[in-house]
Amino acid sequence: MHKNNKHSEGYDFELLVKSTPELEEFVFTNSYGNVTIDFAKPKAVKLLNTALLKAHYGINYWEFPDANLCPPIPGRAEYIHILNNLLKKPRVKEDITILDIGTGATCIYPLLGQAEYGWRFIASEIDKQAMKSAQKILIKNKFTKSITLRYQDNEQNILTGILKPNEKVSAVMCNPPFYKDEAEANESTLLKQKGLGKQTDTVVRNFSGTEKELWYPGGEKAFVHNYLYQSSLLKTNCFWYTCLVSKTQHVLSMETSLKKLGATDFKILQIALGNKISRVVAWTFLTEEEQKAFVG
Repeated sequence: MHKNNKHSEGYDFELLVKSTPELEEFVFTNSYGNVTIDFAKPKAVKLLNTALLKAHYGINYWEFPDANLCPPIPGRAEYIHILNNLLKKPRVKEDITILDIGTGATCIYPLLGQAEYGWRFIASEIDKQAMKSAQKILIKNKFTKSITLRYQDNEQNILTGILKPNEKVSAVMCNPPFYKDEAEANESTLLKQKGLGKQTDTVVRNFSGTEKELWYPGGEKAFVHNYLYQSSLLKTNCFWYTCLVSKTQHVLSMETSLKKLGATDFKILQIALGNKISRVVAWTFLTEEEQKAFVG
Protein backbone atom coordinates (compact mmCIF):
# COMPACT_ATOMS: atom_id res chain seq x y z
CA MET A 1 0.00 0.00 0.00
CA HIS A 2 1.19 3.54 -0.77
CA LYS A 3 3.10 5.26 2.02
CA ASN A 4 0.58 8.15 2.04
CA ASN A 5 -2.42 5.87 2.41
CA LYS A 6 -3.93 6.51 5.85
CA HIS A 7 -5.17 2.91 6.06
CA SER A 8 -1.88 1.04 5.58
CA GLU A 9 -1.83 0.04 9.25
CA GLY A 10 -5.42 -1.23 9.32
CA TYR A 11 -8.44 0.25 11.08
CA ASP A 12 -8.51 2.02 14.44
CA PHE A 13 -12.00 0.93 15.47
CA GLU A 14 -11.94 2.96 18.68
CA LEU A 15 -11.43 6.11 16.61
CA LEU A 16 -13.98 5.04 13.99
CA VAL A 17 -16.71 4.26 16.52
CA LYS A 18 -16.05 7.61 18.19
CA SER A 19 -16.68 9.37 14.86
CA THR A 20 -19.64 7.16 13.90
CA PRO A 21 -21.27 5.58 16.99
CA GLU A 22 -23.73 3.54 14.86
CA LEU A 23 -20.78 1.39 13.75
CA GLU A 24 -20.28 -0.04 17.24
CA GLU A 25 -23.03 -2.68 16.99
CA PHE A 26 -21.21 -4.28 14.04
CA VAL A 27 -17.74 -4.39 15.63
CA PHE A 28 -16.54 -7.65 17.21
CA THR A 29 -13.38 -9.62 17.98
CA ASN A 30 -12.94 -12.61 15.69
CA SER A 31 -11.48 -16.03 16.47
CA TYR A 32 -7.97 -14.74 15.67
CA GLY A 33 -8.27 -12.02 18.29
CA ASN A 34 -8.64 -9.23 15.72
CA VAL A 35 -11.19 -6.45 16.04
CA THR A 36 -13.23 -6.30 12.83
CA ILE A 37 -16.73 -6.18 11.31
CA ASP A 38 -18.77 -8.67 9.30
CA PHE A 39 -17.87 -7.59 5.76
CA ALA A 40 -20.76 -9.66 4.37
CA LYS A 41 -23.26 -7.17 5.83
CA PRO A 42 -23.92 -4.16 3.55
CA LYS A 43 -24.93 -1.89 6.44
CA ALA A 44 -21.73 -2.65 8.35
CA VAL A 45 -19.63 -1.96 5.24
CA LYS A 46 -21.39 1.34 4.57
CA LEU A 47 -20.98 2.51 8.17
CA LEU A 48 -17.30 1.53 8.20
CA ASN A 49 -16.54 3.57 5.08
CA THR A 50 -18.63 6.50 6.34
CA ALA A 51 -16.59 6.43 9.56
CA LEU A 52 -13.30 6.34 7.63
CA LEU A 53 -14.27 9.47 5.72
CA LYS A 54 -15.31 11.31 8.88
CA ALA A 55 -12.34 10.28 11.00
CA HIS A 56 -9.55 10.63 8.44
CA TYR A 57 -10.70 13.06 5.75
CA GLY A 58 -13.09 15.45 7.45
CA ILE A 59 -16.01 14.41 5.24
CA ASN A 60 -18.91 14.80 7.66
CA TYR A 61 -21.79 14.19 5.26
CA TRP A 62 -21.79 11.11 3.04
CA GLU A 63 -25.36 9.95 2.60
CA PHE A 64 -26.52 8.06 -0.51
CA PRO A 65 -29.14 5.40 -1.40
CA ASP A 66 -28.40 1.92 -0.07
CA ALA A 67 -28.79 0.51 -3.61
CA ASN A 68 -25.80 2.48 -4.88
CA LEU A 69 -22.24 1.18 -4.80
CA CYS A 70 -20.42 1.80 -1.51
CA PRO A 71 -16.76 2.28 -2.47
CA PRO A 72 -14.08 0.83 -0.15
CA ILE A 73 -12.13 3.90 0.95
CA PRO A 74 -8.62 2.36 1.26
CA GLY A 75 -8.66 1.19 -2.37
CA ARG A 76 -10.07 4.45 -3.69
CA ALA A 77 -7.45 6.40 -1.72
CA GLU A 78 -4.73 4.19 -3.23
CA TYR A 79 -5.74 5.23 -6.76
CA ILE A 80 -5.53 8.88 -5.69
CA HIS A 81 -2.02 8.47 -4.26
CA ILE A 82 -0.75 6.52 -7.28
CA LEU A 83 -2.15 9.21 -9.57
CA ASN A 84 -0.36 11.87 -7.53
CA ASN A 85 2.96 10.02 -8.07
CA LEU A 86 2.27 9.88 -11.80
CA LEU A 87 1.58 13.61 -12.00
CA LYS A 88 4.96 14.33 -10.38
CA LYS A 89 6.84 12.56 -13.19
CA PRO A 90 7.01 15.01 -14.85
CA ARG A 91 5.17 17.46 -12.66
CA VAL A 92 2.15 18.64 -14.63
CA LYS A 93 1.69 21.74 -12.47
CA GLU A 94 0.73 22.64 -8.92
CA ASP A 95 -2.85 23.64 -9.77
CA ILE A 96 -4.21 20.26 -10.87
CA THR A 97 -7.61 19.52 -12.40
CA ILE A 98 -8.81 15.91 -12.69
CA LEU A 99 -11.73 14.51 -14.69
CA ASP A 100 -13.45 11.62 -12.87
CA ILE A 101 -15.50 9.46 -15.25
CA GLY A 102 -18.62 8.00 -13.60
CA THR A 103 -18.30 9.61 -10.21
CA GLY A 104 -21.34 7.75 -8.82
CA ALA A 105 -23.75 8.67 -6.04
CA THR A 106 -20.85 8.99 -3.57
CA CYS A 107 -18.52 11.25 -5.59
CA ILE A 108 -15.70 9.44 -3.79
CA TYR A 109 -12.64 10.16 -5.95
CA PRO A 110 -13.24 13.94 -6.01
CA LEU A 111 -13.80 13.97 -2.24
CA LEU A 112 -10.54 12.11 -1.57
CA GLY A 113 -8.54 14.04 -4.17
CA GLN A 114 -9.71 17.34 -2.76
CA ALA A 115 -9.08 16.26 0.85
CA GLU A 116 -5.62 14.78 0.22
CA TYR A 117 -4.13 17.06 -2.43
CA GLY A 118 -6.48 19.99 -2.95
CA TRP A 119 -7.14 18.99 -6.58
CA ARG A 120 -9.98 20.52 -8.53
CA PHE A 121 -12.35 18.06 -10.22
CA ILE A 122 -14.80 17.71 -13.06
CA ALA A 123 -16.99 14.71 -12.24
CA SER A 124 -19.22 13.08 -14.86
CA GLU A 125 -22.24 10.86 -14.25
CA ILE A 126 -24.80 9.15 -16.49
CA ASP A 127 -27.39 8.41 -13.79
CA LYS A 128 -29.49 11.46 -12.84
CA GLN A 129 -30.44 10.07 -9.42
CA ALA A 130 -26.82 9.30 -8.59
CA MET A 131 -25.90 12.80 -9.70
CA LYS A 132 -28.47 14.32 -7.33
CA SER A 133 -26.95 12.36 -4.46
CA ALA A 134 -23.43 13.47 -5.40
CA GLN A 135 -24.54 17.09 -5.67
CA LYS A 136 -26.03 17.00 -2.18
CA ILE A 137 -22.79 15.56 -0.79
CA LEU A 138 -20.81 18.38 -2.42
CA ILE A 139 -23.17 21.04 -1.09
CA LYS A 140 -23.15 19.66 2.46
CA ASN A 141 -19.34 19.45 2.51
CA LYS A 142 -18.93 22.86 0.79
CA PHE A 143 -17.04 21.50 -2.23
CA THR A 144 -19.17 23.00 -5.01
CA LYS A 145 -16.47 25.52 -5.97
CA SER A 146 -13.72 22.94 -6.36
CA ILE A 147 -15.76 20.00 -7.74
CA THR A 148 -18.06 20.42 -10.76
CA LEU A 149 -20.60 17.78 -11.81
CA ARG A 150 -21.45 17.19 -15.47
CA TYR A 151 -24.25 14.99 -16.79
CA GLN A 152 -23.47 12.51 -19.58
CA ASP A 153 -26.66 12.14 -21.64
CA ASN A 154 -25.36 9.53 -24.09
CA GLU A 155 -24.66 6.00 -22.83
CA GLN A 156 -22.27 5.36 -25.74
CA ASN A 157 -20.05 8.24 -24.72
CA ILE A 158 -17.40 8.35 -22.02
CA LEU A 159 -15.29 11.45 -22.74
CA THR A 160 -17.22 12.83 -25.69
CA GLY A 161 -19.73 15.42 -24.50
CA ILE A 162 -18.00 15.84 -21.14
CA LEU A 163 -14.51 17.13 -21.91
CA LYS A 164 -14.91 20.22 -24.07
CA PRO A 165 -12.83 20.52 -27.30
CA ASN A 166 -10.63 23.35 -25.98
CA GLU A 167 -10.60 22.21 -22.34
CA LYS A 168 -7.51 20.74 -20.69
CA VAL A 169 -7.13 18.58 -17.59
CA SER A 170 -4.09 17.15 -15.84
CA ALA A 171 -5.50 13.62 -15.77
CA VAL A 172 -8.60 11.53 -16.26
CA MET A 173 -9.42 8.74 -13.82
CA CYS A 174 -11.99 6.00 -14.23
CA ASN A 175 -13.28 2.95 -12.37
CA PRO A 176 -15.23 1.13 -15.11
CA PRO A 177 -18.07 -1.39 -14.76
CA PHE A 178 -16.48 -4.82 -14.39
CA TYR A 179 -19.26 -7.06 -15.74
CA LYS A 180 -21.07 -7.59 -19.04
CA ASP A 181 -24.47 -8.31 -17.50
CA GLU A 182 -26.36 -9.10 -14.29
CA ALA A 183 -25.66 -12.84 -14.50
CA GLU A 184 -21.90 -12.31 -14.53
CA ALA A 185 -22.16 -9.81 -11.66
CA ASN A 186 -24.23 -12.26 -9.60
CA GLU A 187 -21.78 -15.11 -10.24
CA SER A 188 -18.92 -12.96 -8.96
CA THR A 189 -20.90 -11.95 -5.87
CA LEU A 190 -21.72 -15.57 -4.98
CA LEU A 191 -18.02 -16.46 -5.21
CA LYS A 192 -17.18 -13.54 -2.95
CA GLN A 193 -19.84 -14.61 -0.42
CA LYS A 194 -18.33 -18.11 -0.41
CA GLY A 195 -14.93 -16.56 0.29
CA LEU A 196 -16.44 -14.70 3.24
CA GLY A 197 -17.81 -17.99 4.60
CA LYS A 198 -21.44 -17.33 3.60
CA GLN A 199 -22.83 -20.47 2.00
CA THR A 200 -25.97 -19.21 0.26
CA ASP A 201 -27.50 -18.98 -3.21
CA THR A 202 -29.03 -15.59 -2.41
CA VAL A 203 -27.07 -12.72 -3.92
CA VAL A 204 -26.20 -10.08 -1.30
CA ARG A 205 -23.70 -7.49 -2.53
CA ASN A 206 -21.86 -6.24 0.53
CA PHE A 207 -20.82 -3.10 -1.37
CA SER A 208 -24.20 -2.92 -3.17
CA GLY A 209 -24.25 -1.44 -6.69
CA THR A 210 -26.79 -0.56 -9.38
CA GLU A 211 -26.95 -1.78 -12.99
CA LYS A 212 -25.16 1.29 -14.38
CA GLU A 213 -22.41 0.96 -11.78
CA LEU A 214 -21.72 -2.75 -12.18
CA TRP A 215 -22.22 -3.80 -15.80
CA TYR A 216 -21.81 -2.53 -19.35
CA PRO A 217 -22.61 -4.25 -22.69
CA GLY A 218 -19.51 -6.27 -23.52
CA GLY A 219 -18.11 -5.85 -20.01
CA GLU A 220 -14.93 -4.14 -18.86
CA LYS A 221 -13.06 -4.81 -22.11
CA ALA A 222 -15.72 -3.13 -24.27
CA PHE A 223 -15.91 -0.12 -21.95
CA VAL A 224 -12.15 0.31 -21.78
CA HIS A 225 -11.65 0.13 -25.55
CA ASN A 226 -14.42 2.67 -26.10
CA TYR A 227 -12.61 4.90 -23.59
CA LEU A 228 -9.28 4.39 -25.40
CA TYR A 229 -10.78 5.40 -28.73
CA GLN A 230 -12.47 8.48 -27.31
CA SER A 231 -9.25 9.52 -25.59
CA SER A 232 -7.51 9.43 -29.00
CA LEU A 233 -9.97 12.08 -30.22
CA LEU A 234 -8.78 14.40 -27.43
CA LYS A 235 -5.04 13.77 -27.57
CA THR A 236 -3.86 17.18 -26.40
CA ASN A 237 -6.66 17.83 -23.89
CA CYS A 238 -5.20 15.66 -21.14
CA PHE A 239 -1.70 14.81 -19.92
CA TRP A 240 -2.47 11.37 -18.44
CA TYR A 241 -5.51 9.24 -19.19
CA THR A 242 -5.85 6.50 -16.57
CA CYS A 243 -8.17 3.60 -15.82
CA LEU A 244 -8.51 0.96 -13.13
CA VAL A 245 -8.39 -2.45 -14.84
CA SER A 246 -9.55 -5.52 -12.93
CA LYS A 247 -8.47 -8.23 -15.37
CA THR A 248 -4.83 -8.65 -16.43
CA GLN A 249 -5.82 -10.15 -19.80
CA HIS A 250 -7.23 -6.78 -20.87
CA VAL A 251 -3.97 -4.91 -20.38
CA LEU A 252 -2.15 -6.40 -23.40
CA SER A 253 -5.02 -5.58 -25.77
CA MET A 254 -5.10 -2.04 -24.36
CA GLU A 255 -1.40 -1.57 -25.07
CA THR A 256 -1.78 -2.90 -28.62
CA SER A 257 -4.75 -0.63 -29.31
CA LEU A 258 -3.03 2.44 -27.87
CA LYS A 259 0.03 1.94 -30.06
CA LYS A 260 -2.28 1.96 -33.09
CA LEU A 261 -4.04 5.07 -31.77
CA GLY A 262 -0.77 6.96 -31.40
CA ALA A 263 -0.05 6.88 -27.65
CA THR A 264 3.47 8.04 -26.80
CA ASP A 265 3.70 6.40 -23.37
CA PHE A 266 1.96 3.52 -21.59
CA LYS A 267 2.32 2.57 -17.91
CA ILE A 268 0.97 -0.14 -15.64
CA LEU A 269 0.75 0.98 -12.01
CA GLN A 270 0.15 -1.80 -9.49
CA ILE A 271 -2.31 -1.51 -6.61
CA ALA A 272 -1.78 -3.99 -3.76
CA LEU A 273 -4.39 -4.17 -1.00
CA GLY A 274 -3.81 -7.13 1.28
CA ASN A 275 -3.93 -10.25 -0.91
CA LYS A 276 -5.76 -8.44 -3.70
CA ILE A 277 -3.70 -7.16 -6.64
CA SER A 278 -5.15 -4.72 -9.15
CA ARG A 279 -3.72 -2.13 -11.50
CA VAL A 280 -4.16 1.30 -12.98
CA VAL A 281 -3.26 1.65 -16.65
CA ALA A 282 -2.04 5.10 -17.73
CA TRP A 283 -1.32 6.52 -21.18
CA THR A 284 -0.59 9.81 -22.90
CA PHE A 285 -0.58 11.01 -26.51
CA LEU A 286 1.65 14.02 -25.83
CA THR A 287 5.10 14.33 -27.38
CA GLU A 288 8.02 15.33 -25.14
CA GLU A 289 7.72 18.93 -26.32
CA GLU A 290 3.96 18.96 -25.70
CA GLN A 291 4.50 17.51 -22.23
CA LYS A 292 6.96 20.26 -21.32
CA ALA A 293 4.57 22.95 -22.56
CA PHE A 294 1.39 21.39 -21.15
CA VAL A 295 -0.80 23.56 -18.95
CA GLY A 296 -4.01 22.01 -17.73
